[in-house]
Amino acid sequence: MAEKDKKRKKLWEKLIDPYLVMIINEETFEEQTQIRISRLKMILLSLLFLGFFTGTIFSIISYTPLKEFIPGYDSSELRKKAVQNLFLTDSLITLYNQNIMYLNSVKKVLTEDISFEESNISEDEIKSQSQSSPFVTLPILEDSLLRAFVSQQDKYSPILNNEFKLNTFLFPPVKGTISQPFDINSSHYAADIAVEENTPVKAIADGTVVFSEWTAQTGFVIILEHNFGLLSVYKHNSSLNKNQGDEVVGGEVIATVGNTGEYSTGFHLHFELWVDGYPMNPENFFNFSKE
Repeated sequence: MAEKDKKRKKLWEKLIDPYLVMIINEETFEEQTQIRISRLKMILLSLLFLGFFTGTIFSIISYTPLKEFIPGYDSSELRKKAVQNLFLTDSLITLYNQNIMYLNSVKKVLTEDISFEESNISEDEIKSQSQSSPFVTLPILEDSLLRAFVSQQDKYSPILNNEFKLNTFLFPPVKGTISQPFDINSSHYAADIAVEENTPVKAIADGTVVFSEWTAQTGFVIILEHNFGLLSVYKHNSSLNKNQGDEVVGGEVIATVGNTGEYSTGFHLHFELWVDGYPMNPENFFNFSKE
């Protein structure tokens, strides 16, 4: 133990022992200057210089454009563009998902492939809703169930929405005789209006054509998108006057009545009305009678 203490003492003495460093002129041997320093001071000065040098190099690399010249180090402009592209990609993915959902809803409208969840709605609730709303006349039981179901799912019907009723005037697509009414039980989500061949079919309101094509089952079909989540569908036409993407105004002729498609049994317009993905009875909105 004593020997270890002696070694430590000798080491410490070596570190603090002063040394005289003299600078002498080589030719005249004249003393220019002298410095008294110890090994400990030399070590501390070396560490201080190393820390200063390291900090200076780090600052140059981190806060000056010189870092862009280091191989493998991305420039600030490149990293900025990478971040912008990341946000742009995220936005495009969101937009893509929204478009896919929208196209799927249009596909369901075309194929009339919808399903309703079971809802526990009593007849008393239906009567109370009918009495509380000044705009609703006494509908059939099936239509009342649909209205109550939509209300419970936080959906709203245009016939109950004051803004829709006041700001939008709906034109009947054609005038004729109802050959097959709207019936949810038989999955007939439309009103079939029997009219003469080539009768003009009119847009019910301002909107955009989101589908205008031929289908094997329903012939020439045109679908319009309106405000407030409203879609109007016109099937079994003999010809179409508008293309996908066209803007139309209410009352404008968009097609002519025909008898096209496998499901058609005569000259008529198969007219559907959808609000936020739910089929509505067109007879609650239009008077198709010629009188």
